[in-house]
Amino acid sequence: MQKDVISYYARVFPKLKKFLKKREMATITSLERTEIVKRGSHDKPLYINEVIKGLNKKFLELRKGDSHLKDIKPRLTKNQINIWNYFVPRKLIELHYAVNQEHPNRPLQRIYFDIDRLDIPAEKAQLVAIKLIETIKKDSSFRLKYKIFPMWTGNSFHIYLLLNNEISRSFYENNIHVDINKPKASFTGRWAIKINRELKNIKVVPGHERKTGFITIDPSQSPSGKIARCPFSLYIKGHSTIKGIALPLTIQDLKNKNLIKELRTYTMEKVIKNLNKLAKKLP
Repeated sequence: MQKDVISYYARVFPKLKKFLKKREMATITSLERTEIVKRGSHDKPLYINEVIKGLNKKFLELRKGDSHLKDIKPRLTKNQINIWNYFVPRKLIELHYAVNQEHPNRPLQRIYFDIDRLDIPAEKAQLVAIKLIETIKKDSSFRLKYKIFPMWTGNSFHIYLLLNNEISRSFYENNIHVDINKPKASFTGRWAIKINRELKNIKVVPGHERKTGFITIDPSQSPSGKIARCPFSLYIKGHSTIKGIALPLTIQDLKNKNLIKELRTYTMEKVIKNLNKLAKKLP
């Protein structure tokens, strides 16, 4: 029987209010042969303020043991029933969120790049993450105003550009999205090509397709209607193993040669113990 991880998430939720704001939350529950995905485009939307309000002492007590929703439903509010449905009891759960809200074609307030590695050490993904930040900052033709937020996903890295001003979906499609047949047509493609040239011992490509032996710089989950892993989310392998925990970082953290070893020491207990310090790295 797995620990009811909502007790862990209940501790970190207050630190995520600013980061999530009015963005819909999503959860992925890993079962033995399938996954249950709960998100605002298919289910009743769930927001951080609602979760914090609903996770009171009474609710957490009712979650203990082998309680089933059908037995205690009359004792819960509609909001708490929704929380229960998103956070399946006694299962490992990943926490995600709608990066630019759920409904498609909304303006983008955030762009994020997934540093996706396949059969490549995480230390090399770290080098690509550093190089991507440096390359973006040096590109004088990229005129958007933004704040950079790096994040460890539990397995690799996300690099966020938190935009000062919204951009349209068409701007994203014309300038950030990667057409694999015309990689030089986008900023992402040009940055990846430059990084690939400069990091001679690491193969870097732009796009969405994962390739064995390559690190992919992928912005494709940025548009509205897409979800991303949330800071402090568990990273689940299979249905029974916590492989890592997503953690907020600073640019300076990325320069730490021992960073990967340190990140892999984090457990739920260690996150809670260091929560205030970690939360200061959130934008």
